[in-house]
Amino acid sequence: MRAMNLITVALVEDDVRIRDRLVQVIQQAPTLKLLFAAGTAADVLAWLPDHAVDVLLVDLGLPDRSGLEVIREARRLQPACSSMVITMFGDEASMLAAFEAGARGYLLKDGTEADLAGHVQSLHAGGSPMTPIIARQLLARWQSVRPGPAPAEPSPRASARTAPSEVSKVEGLSPRESEVLDLVARGFIYQEIAERMGVSISTVQTHVRNIYGKLGVHNKAEAVFEARQCGLLS
Repeated sequence: MRAMNLITVALVEDDVRIRDRLVQVIQQAPTLKLLFAAGTAADVLAWLPDHAVDVLLVDLGLPDRSGLEVIREARRLQPACSSMVITMFGDEASMLAAFEAGARGYLLKDGTEADLAGHVQSLHAGGSPMTPIIARQLLARWQSVRPGPAPAEPSPRASARTAPSEVSKVEGLSPRESEVLDLVARGFIYQEIAERMGVSISTVQTHVRNIYGKLGVHNKAEAVFEARQCGLLS
């Protein structure tokens, strides 16, 4: 009887390592049931018409088509299905495009796995799970479009503060730190980064701490977001 109450989940993620970790988390959660895991938009779009699912987890950066197209098609095919983005893209444009396409939640990949089951349950219950930095961006945008002089005031200050800060960040990263940052953004864990670079894990951790300090952030998701804002990552 309990199995009938399980929340069914499908996901599309092209990075095999990340997909395997997400699959493992879902399979271990007693309240969730994984129905399908795809690596391309084509695969999940071919599966969706014939399979009802409660929650669809979507990576935006898919190799064949945009994850936004997957979200739109899922919304058309299965209005009762709740789509949630899991991505490395923390910029405002990606966030707004995802919500406009029909996403009801938006998570950055860093730190997602530990709380994924809870986020899926919250989404299915009517919530809109968001990584804190995404929620702050959404709040800031909402405040900026409210009428009246007060909300508009921070914009010039933010612009004035951003330009010199971004320049200093771009110039401050060493080549090795830039290499580590690129690998982090691509989803590699510290052990994998150490192996690829031929260094110890402690050396990778030192580079990451230096990156955090120079970018003024506290975790990988914020580091990737700031780096994209500064033009350090494409």
